[in-house]
Amino acid sequence: MVYDITPFLDDHPGGDEVLVTATAKDATDDFEDVGHSDSAREMMSKYFVGEVDSSTLPAKVQYKPPKATSAAGQGTGNLIKILQFVIPLLILGLAFALKQFGKKD
Repeated sequence: MVYDITPFLDDHPGGDEVLVTATAKDATDDFEDVGHSDSAREMMSKYFVGEVDSSTLPAKVQYKPPKATSAAGQGTGNLIKILQFVIPLLILGLAFALKQFGKKD
């Protein structure tokens, strides 16, 4: 079933955002989960437009998760993490060495 609830957006007790997030999809579960009153269900008839022609619905696409990254890619990530730790230590050590050897007695 298709409903045009545009005229009801400003009057909806839950605000228009709730209705807008349920547009262009089957909002049956959204409607039922809220637990609407009998008067709300009766009000729906005023906004009824028609039935959905199921032959015009696009086919559902099966979700395919992305492929896992290769082990070679993980090695590069580990190398970067190690360098991010080692390079500051080397700079700190170099600064300390310059300070110690640069002192004049």
